[in-house]
Amino acid sequence: MSEVCVVGMGYIGLPTAILMAHAGHQVTGVDIDIKRINKLDSGGTPIDEPHLHNLLKRVTASGNLRFATRPEQADAFFVAVPTPCDDHHACDLNDVITAIDSLIPYLRSGNLIVVESTVPPGTCAKKIKPLLEKSGFIVGRDLHLAHCPERVLPGNILYELVNNNRIIGGFTPQCSELAAGYYLGLVKGELLITDCDTAEMTKLMENTYRDLNIALANETALICHQLGLNVLEVIKLANQHPRVNILNPGPGVGGHCLAVDPYFIIEKAPSRAQLISMARKINSEMPAYISRLAGDLLSGINDPRIVALGVTYKGNVADCRESPALEIIDHLQLAGYDVVVYDPYVEAFNRDLLAAVHGSDLMLLLSDHNDFLKLDYWELTRAMRTPMIFDTRNLLDPANFTSSSVVFYNLGNIPVHTRP
Repeated sequence: MSEVCVVGMGYIGLPTAILMAHAGHQVTGVDIDIKRINKLDSGGTPIDEPHLHNLLKRVTASGNLRFATRPEQADAFFVAVPTPCDDHHACDLNDVITAIDSLIPYLRSGNLIVVESTVPPGTCAKKIKPLLEKSGFIVGRDLHLAHCPERVLPGNILYELVNNNRIIGGFTPQCSELAAGYYLGLVKGELLITDCDTAEMTKLMENTYRDLNIALANETALICHQLGLNVLEVIKLANQHPRVNILNPGPGVGGHCLAVDPYFIIEKAPSRAQLISMARKINSEMPAYISRLAGDLLSGINDPRIVALGVTYKGNVADCRESPALEIIDHLQLAGYDVVVYDPYVEAFNRDLLAAVHGSDLMLLLSDHNDFLKLDYWELTRAMRTPMIFDTRNLLDPANFTSSSVVFYNLGNIPVHTRP
């Protein structure tokens, strides 16, 4: 087995390091955040994922995984650091560049460097290769470089890292072959061999495809609202066609991938990426649209108070990255509304819900947690001043509220008078 160094102990790097150690490699997990390293050294985990904590205990107890704040010499280096958008929606490569720079003193001939971070096409060839060659080695001859992006769903990361197909994009065929050897030991899915540039673009297109499909659903909601039609009924009937599968509309798109990756394509081809740009615009404007609808529903109520259910970008996880729920809450608070937040997955907002809804005027459902399906809405709405629910996720069954005094709205039955 080999010595492996994984840089970045976040949502991808930490599970990758754990799985590499579980496969028998001697792994050093590196992060510049000393608090994170201290937490890992004490047996804690900075991310909440099923089975992660137990597997972490096993591989650290075996001695196969340890943690440090700087890299060490190894046979293979895996870089899994964040790549957010900058203020102009371009890819911020600062963390990637810093990580690669930190490896240079430890490189030896024959080393493999794998970039797992999501990056625009051409990053490995035009940015990372020149940095690595500052060491005096030649990439493709002395050093082996590959881009191997992940395909995971938060809340199920370990399972998906093992079972999903994996793209192996090498700078040369030999680079691909060497990188594939490491993933063979932990991936049950198929290893798909290609080059660096194609792997970079493929990862971006996977998430852009999903962003476009969500944008179609959201734009359909906007159109149906303007026309006074129930978008949920329209989509349900359209999906009876054997080759149609329109998604449900919602409050926007979040997470580190879908809300970010399409911009990396736009950055590289701004004049060509017109459809991608429009989809991003539609989805990024949904939080403001939802905020306006919520405000309109409260029109005429003195000093209205809103209880927001959920701040995470998707259901059943504690992940708030790029969450449209947070943006909606910010919009409403800036507009002067009193907003109380409840989320059972986020410690800061896991409060007494009955006390939170007492005297409120709108229950605004923003995350599709399964927990919200189990709430006693009869008891909760009785405590409200104005028993009104706005379900932006199409999570709840409207039929459950037809015979009650609760006024129930979703994106299918918003009154036409609230039309923006």
